[in-house]
Amino acid sequence: MKNRLTLTQQTAAFWITCACLTSMPCAGDDSPSSRWEEAIQRFEASDGEQPPPSGGILFVGSSSIRMWDVAASFPDRPVINRGFGGSEVADAVHFADRIVIPYRPRTIVLYAGDNDISRDKTPCRVHEDFQEFVSTVHAALPETRILFVAIKPSLARWELIHRMRAANALIRMDCEEDALLTYVDVEEPMLGDDGRPREELFKEDGLHLNEAGYAIWNDLIRPLLSAKPAAEGGSSIREN
Repeated sequence: MKNRLTLTQQTAAFWITCACLTSMPCAGDDSPSSRWEEAIQRFEASDGEQPPPSGGILFVGSSSIRMWDVAASFPDRPVINRGFGGSEVADAVHFADRIVIPYRPRTIVLYAGDNDISRDKTPCRVHEDFQEFVSTVHAALPETRILFVAIKPSLARWELIHRMRAANALIRMDCEEDALLTYVDVEEPMLGDDGRPREELFKEDGLHLNEAGYAIWNDLIRPLLSAKPAAEGGSSIREN
């Protein structure tokens, strides 16, 4: 395990350079976030009927968030799930004023970037969108912590792992420099001894997590929900 992680760290700069300089069509870059309007309106309708707690813990992002039973996983925490399947980091930015800022969360758990890479966005573009999300949130909520769950390795998208690692490496560097940002490295515990994703962690589609997969995420996230930001710089959490 340690040798594989070291190799990943040693080659991170190489993949960042290659992935960001390679010319490729960025399918989805200009696609309208309006395709999620119906889902966002359902969230707003639910908020009107039963307003979620202010100052809670907001989980936002793509289907890995939507399918995560955060209420059962963290029963002692005031959690809010605002995942909408198929979304990208830019979508979280676009709808931040409707499903992020109004809740005034003290902590945000963000998972996105998986679909972005699959739709040919470059790692640099994913990084830029993450930075915009951080800027948008902190402009309104300057003390809110943001936990970025690393783009996960999966069976279905294993051929994209180098580009995913490049995006993760860029975001990880931001998190290590900002006390309000935390990078949650889910890759190491999700890989087997052969260096590939563990099949027993996924649903039949090889993309979405099953109960065993979420159990790993729960164990990584749980201690962070009550942790205070580091005095200097941010943090990066990974399984040893």
